[in-house]
This record gives sequence, structure tokens and C-alpha cells, in this order.
Amino acid sequence: MDSSSLSEDCSHNNNNTQPPNDQRLYLVPHRWWKDAQDSVPADLNEKKGILYNASPGSTGPMKIINNIFSSDIVFNLRREEDLPNNRENDEVGVSGQDFALVSGEMWLQALKWHSDSKNATKDEKGFSATADDMSDVYPLQLRLSVQKETNSLGVRISKRDNAVELFKRSCKIFCVDTEMIRIWDFSGQTTLFFVNDISKAPTDFQRQCEEIFLELQVYGLSDSLRCREGKKYEIASFNGCSSLKMNGSSGAMNGDSLTFSLRHGEAGSLGLTGLQNLGNTCFMNSALQCLAHTPKLVDYFVEDYGREINHDNPLGMKGEIALAFGDLLRKLWAPGASPLVPKSFKSKLDRFAPQFSGFNQHDSQELLAFLLDGLHEDLNRVKRKPYVEVKDGDGRPDEEVADEYWHNHLARNDSIIVDVCQGQYKSTLVCPVCRKVSVTFDPFMYLSLPLPSTAIRTMTLTVVNSCIDGIAQLSPYTISVPKNGRFEDLTRALGIACSLGADETILVAEVFTNCIIRFLEDPSDSLYLIRDADRLVAYRFKKDSGDAPLVVFMNQRLEEQYIHGKLTPNWKAFGIPIVVRLCNITDGSDLHNFYLKFLSLFRISTEETSEDFDASIKTEEIVKMEGITTPSLGPNEEGSDSPSDEGFQFYITDEKGTVKGSKILMNEPLVINAESRRLHMLVGWSDKRIQQYEPQLFSPLPEVFKSSFFAKRPQESISLYNCLEAFLQKEPLGPEDMWYCPSCKKPCQASKKLDLWRLPEVLVIHLKRFQYSRFMKNKLETYVDFPVDNLDLSAYIAYGNGKSYRYTLYAISNHYGSMGGGHYTAFVHHGGDQWYDFDDGHVHPISKEKIKSGAAYVLFYRRVSEI
Repeated sequence: MDSSSLSEDCSHNNNNTQPPNDQRLYLVPHRWWKDAQDSVPADLNEKKGILYNASPGSTGPMKIINNIFSSDIVFNLRREEDLPNNRENDEVGVSGQDFALVSGEMWLQALKWHSDSKNATKDEKGFSATADDMSDVYPLQLRLSVQKETNSLGVRISKRDNAVELFKRSCKIFCVDTEMIRIWDFSGQTTLFFVNDISKAPTDFQRQCEEIFLELQVYGLSDSLRCREGKKYEIASFNGCSSLKMNGSSGAMNGDSLTFSLRHGEAGSLGLTGLQNLGNTCFMNSALQCLAHTPKLVDYFVEDYGREINHDNPLGMKGEIALAFGDLLRKLWAPGASPLVPKSFKSKLDRFAPQFSGFNQHDSQELLAFLLDGLHEDLNRVKRKPYVEVKDGDGRPDEEVADEYWHNHLARNDSIIVDVCQGQYKSTLVCPVCRKVSVTFDPFMYLSLPLPSTAIRTMTLTVVNSCIDGIAQLSPYTISVPKNGRFEDLTRALGIACSLGADETILVAEVFTNCIIRFLEDPSDSLYLIRDADRLVAYRFKKDSGDAPLVVFMNQRLEEQYIHGKLTPNWKAFGIPIVVRLCNITDGSDLHNFYLKFLSLFRISTEETSEDFDASIKTEEIVKMEGITTPSLGPNEEGSDSPSDEGFQFYITDEKGTVKGSKILMNEPLVINAESRRLHMLVGWSDKRIQQYEPQLFSPLPEVFKSSFFAKRPQESISLYNCLEAFLQKEPLGPEDMWYCPSCKKPCQASKKLDLWRLPEVLVIHLKRFQYSRFMKNKLETYVDFPVDNLDLSAYIAYGNGKSYRYTLYAISNHYGSMGGGHYTAFVHHGGDQWYDFDDGHVHPISKEKIKSGAAYVLFYRRVSEI
């Protein structure tokens, strides 16, 4: 497009023929032009250059509304034809910031002269630009506004119109705030914009549009251009734009334009302002920096957002949180700002969210959730929320039901937060009894994803086979269970591991100091009740013995201990407790014989022990056994009987192990509690008996999970997609989240399945690193490998509505350290491949390769538009 053509909006009726390429308008270094000017034919070189001086800002009919992320270059070109400095001499127009506008033919002639001078050759047959010459030419799109009253042109160069790399080059060229920039027009094209006779103006310009779209061919203004005799035409480096305007005012917010005049280097530093730590407020600073660099929110809050504040919303905070956040955001993006002290915002936060008051460390994600919800309610465009009745799907298509839910949601919730941050997921509940299916479509502000590799817990248990079938009786098994699972998950996994038969069942018990302290019988109890240092035993039974009484045998042996300075024999528990279900047990003889039969599987097979064992089961010897004292009966006195080496002594105890009576005799009837159907027995062992059995029976039980203090586990690594898949998996509801089934008319532990249905423009992903329960607190240091430039969720969306499902990362909230303290920072993308680390008041660059770490806590993605 040539210099006289207008924007597409103004030229749809233009019938003029497009001029040839060599008639385009070129911007070149003035010195480069002056060196070759005398060689240009007179018919092309008769025009006297018209000087324009550049100055910051823009006035006149062209209204410049720049957002923070565009940072358009805005400046004025004032025509100086009536001033004395509009004369060419050897001292004017020769600096690195002086340029010339020439036509395509003039540029070609000057290029030929430079080429001839360099090669010392003449080609009378003609000349054309080489590939090397054309590689130094690039187009730059400008928008002009004519300001006749000041005899000047308003110029705007926008990222929207130009490629990113070309825009960066233009920032280096038009540094009007720090350098005096002058442009001489030798083409005569700019004079057409100021003609009083409209008939002499270009056809398109007669339409009196606000803006003129001009394409310049920029040549010789790369970092350096080598010319004749090694000369260089240097362009001063500039790291930003010359002027930034933001709609709105930080004061009365009356809609007036707020203009920042930037000094050298300030445009590139916009938004790179830290927040001082007020005392454990790094969590707040991290969340605020991520929100303050969310593009659509920045655009919104630097404009006049005051008209949308909902002062009367009972769910809001009378607009005070929105005003405090907007004021803080504007200060963060002000040029030349030093680190801010966010006392005013912290004061508002303490007032409306007392959970964050004081100076204790808090969770940045919890603060983020509060801020998003608070900003939404303060800026909710719905002043009076209508009553909306939720209707069941009744077999209607999901698309229809989802749209109905979304429209009902928007009828009550309409704000910039909903526009940018809210999505929708499909929730499916299934009753385990009647199979009733309930489908709802609910909005979400962010996704809280589990870390699946650490959602699995490894546990070791010892299985005791009490079925007396001749196989090995004690076997350790290591299983994997959901970390947030229930006891039923443990028994299910253990049953698979030990090949539990269809006619068998297991009962798990916790053992402490060789005594059973509890049975794990409630399938809905949380696995958090089991600690890594606990020791568990699983007892295996036949299902057909389910009505038989449960007998618990606790083993004790006599040991000598010093008590009050005197060596005294004392009973102490040892070995693994034995739990069996006994049928047809009537007296002490039945009990004793069964116990011996069970132990026979662990007996050491030698001739001596075999004879001893045969003698031990003779009833006449068993009947002769004498009484024996236990610690529950009282301290042993000197001269008390020692245990018989010929057999075992049995005592009935309560659940706590306290002996309730004397030794059980062989013919003594057993009385079992009809309510509990359990019988607790204490069995006294002699040292000789202990030597006759396998040490396995007396070895310490393994811990549920044995961790080494010195051994460092390799850092786990998982993909963000794995986290998303774990989030979308079908899972049963917990007892505290029971669902009321409309068919069964009662609460039930339904299964739940989530599906992504509608994705927002800004997707916030929370990685659930912190785990809380009544019994423990834990932080997961798992390294999550998340995409930076291309998060593609196309495979995870349940409903394709034609929108893009590709996202790019722009901010991260990080947490370093332990559960109870630690430190929060933020990583923020600032154009190109440049990232910055916001560590409270300190802001410094960080390489793109270093933004991934095990500290990543909350990820901020924005949707990428499809081309």
C-alpha cells in the first residue's frame, strides 16, 4: 500500500490503481540519503525536504487508547516549514536519529549509488536491488491523524498492526522522549495531508476519516548498516515506547484519559513494580502480582471501571475491595514506580476477610479465591438477582441443559471476572443402590488438581492365615492405596494381593507393643487414621465362620526387671497376637487344643521338640499345670511360682488386657459376651516353649511405611495432564459428602464424575500441594511438568463448541519451604521470552528455563486465539 492510501475502513470505494512497488514510501537514515542525494536525477531530486520534529504524546482527533500489553508508540510530528531550522546544511540532519522519507524510485537510485561506490563498478544498463538489500527492508504500519491547527501529524504505531519483532525495532527508532528525532520528507507525500483544496487531496482522504493508514518501507535502520568507507548509521537503543495512555483516572474515575509520559527505558519496565512485605504477607504479594498481570483485568482496571461497581450487592463489599485492588493495580503499572507498600489494600483485606488479618502466613490460593469472588460481587452488573429454578435434565440433550444452566448463572452473575475467569463443568452422580443418575452443570473459577503420583500411598501389612489349611501362616504384603482413600480401599487392595478367596474375609487390626489396640472395621474411615509408623496385622477367616465368637490371644513371657533396686520377675507381651474364630468351643480344653494346633504350623521340627510336643498335649499333664501370676494380677512376690515348661497358661482379660479372674482350667466352661461375641485371652509362655517355635512368630511387625532419615527420595515428576486426568476420574463420595438420592429418598455414598464443558479465557490451575486432616498436615514437593507455550485441552473437553482450547502460561504463584511457613513468590511473563521473578519488593529477570520447579503452586494460563 502506498503513502496516499488510507485504512481499509476508509478505502473500500477507492478506484485508484495500486502504484508499482518502486513508488512506495521509504524511511531511511538521513545521512545515507545525503551521501547519495547528488546522484539522484534532477526530475526526482527537485523537491526540497520538509522537516518534521518529533515530540511525545498525541492530540487532535485521533484518540489513542493504549492498553498495558500493547504499549503503542505515540508521538507527534510537527511540520517546521516556516522555521529557520528548516534549512539543510552540513550540521543539520546528520545524526543517528535523523531520517528521510523518499519515494521508491529515489530509494532505488540512492541504493544504486551506494552499491556502485562500494564495488567501484558502473552498470549503465540499469540497476535492481539485490537479495541482501531487500533483506534489510521491512514494512511498518502507522496510523496518522492530521492536526491542521498545529500543523502536525499524530502518529501511532501499534502492536496490533505490526509483527512483534518489527514493533520492537520501531521502539528503538522512535525514542522521542530521550532523543531529538527529525524527519525530512523528500517524497512530497505528507504535504497532501495538509492541502486546503480537498480536490487536490488523495481520493481516500476526501472521506475525512479520523485515521490514515500508512505503510512505510524501513531501510537501513537495523542495528547497523555498513556503507561506503565502513560508515555505520547507528540507531539508539530504546526499551519501550514513547507514550502510554490509559483510559480512566485513579481519582474520580470520570472517564478522562490518564496519560503517562515516559522517560528513557521506562516503557519496558512498566508493570515491573514490587510489593513490600508487611510481615508474612508474601502470600498476598504473590497472588496480587499474578492478578495484576492478567491482561484482560489490567485493561479493565486501567479504564473507567467505576461505573460498574455494585455498591448495593449484599454479597459484595460495597465496592471497596474492587476500588482498593484497582487503585493498587494502577500504581503497579505507573511508570517509574518504586516498590509499593500495600498497607491500604491489606487494611481492606483485614476488614472484609478476617481470616487473613494479622501477620501470620496464609495460603496464596485461598486469598486468590477470596479476591476473585469478592471482585466479582463488587463488580456484578446484575443489581437485582432473579430467582432461578433449577430444572432436571429429564433426558434432554446435554448441550441444551448446559446452556440452560449457564444462562441461569449469567442471569445472576455478570462481571468482568465471569467474562474472563469462569468456566463450566459437567457433574454426574450415580446412586449405588438404585443407579439413579443426576447430571448438573456447575460454574468454576479455577481448577484444583490433585497430584496423582502422591495420591497413592504404599502400605505394608502382615497377613495371618487362621484357616488352618497347612500353608504358611504369616506373610507380609505391600500394597498401594489412594492416599485420600478409605479402609475399604485397603481391604480391597489387600484381598487382591493375597489372593483372597470368594469364601474368605479379612479383619485388620493395629498392634502396639505386641497388643491389639483397635480393629479397623469401619470401611468408611479415612486412611489418614493410619500413620506410617503404625504396625498392622490382617487376619484371614472363612466367611462361613462369621457367626462364631472372635478369640484374641495375647502372648506374654516372664522377664526379670529391676524394680526398686531389686531384680524381680515380670510378665511382658511379646510376639504377634493371634485372632481366630472358634466354633464349638465349650471349655478350656477345647481352647488349649486349638491353640496348640494353630501353633503347630510354626513349630521347629526336631526329634526332641516333637517328643516334647506330644507330651504337652496329653490331657493329664495339662490338668496338672499350676497357677501363675500376671502383671494385671499384681506385682510378683519373691517365691511365686514360675511358669510350667510343660504347657501354656490361659487367662480371660478385658479389651484392655486386664485379667478378670484366675487361670482357666481344662474342664472349666467358657462364658462369652453375647453382645460383643469376643473373648480376650492372655497366654503365658515359658522360655522353653519359645525356643520350640519359629522366630517369625515373635519377630517385630513391619511398619506401614519405613522411611530412611538419611536416604533422599528422588523427586517425583508428573505431567500436568496426569493431574487433570486424576481430577476427572470417577470416584466415590466420602461419608461427609453424602448425596440425597431422590429415588431412594435417603443419603447415599454416590459415585461422582466431572467433565470439562466450557473453558474460560483465563484458566487458573491450583495444584493441591497442601493436605490437611484431623491427624496430619503435609506439603507435596512433587515436580509437575506443565506446558508453558502450548497447554492443549482439546482431548479433555466434553463439548466442542468451536473455541480454542490452547493456552499459554503468563504467571505462576510459587511456594518454597515447609507446610507451616515457607515463602511465596511470583513468576510473570513480560513479553517475548522474558520472565520476571517478583520476590516481594525485589523484581529481577529469570530465564524461561528456570520457571518450572517443584514450588509451582498456582498456574495462570490465557487462551491462545486460533489463527
